[in-house]
Amino acid sequence: MLLKSTTRHIRIFAAEMEKDELVPSNHVLTLDVDPDNEFNWNEDTLQKVYRKFDELVEASSGVDLTDYNLRRIGSDLEHFLRSLLQKGEISYNLSSRVTNYSMGLPQVASNANK
Repeated sequence: MLLKSTTRHIRIFAAEMEKDELVPSNHVLTLDVDPDNEFNWNEDTLQKVYRKFDELVEASSGVDLTDYNLRRIGSDLEHFLRSLLQKGEISYNLSSRVTNYSMGLPQVASNANK
């Protein structure tokens, strides 16, 4: 059985990719970040997400691989993405097929702040 955690912007699978297919695994987690391209990313920020993922997985080492544990990691990563958006390290992709501002309204600098 394939264990997975799916949030709006984070998908985690207890599986390996083989020939463009997910093969269930009890030892490998596969991360899919922002599958709908809702955000604009640079490589450094994307690497921050992967490092945070590794950190969360490491903190869970020795714990049984369950739906709950995967959902907890996915939820923590979702909160991490929100913090990146609030700091301005990522931004909404206005060319995305759906612009729904799921992490909150975009920050717009007012003339008073200039």
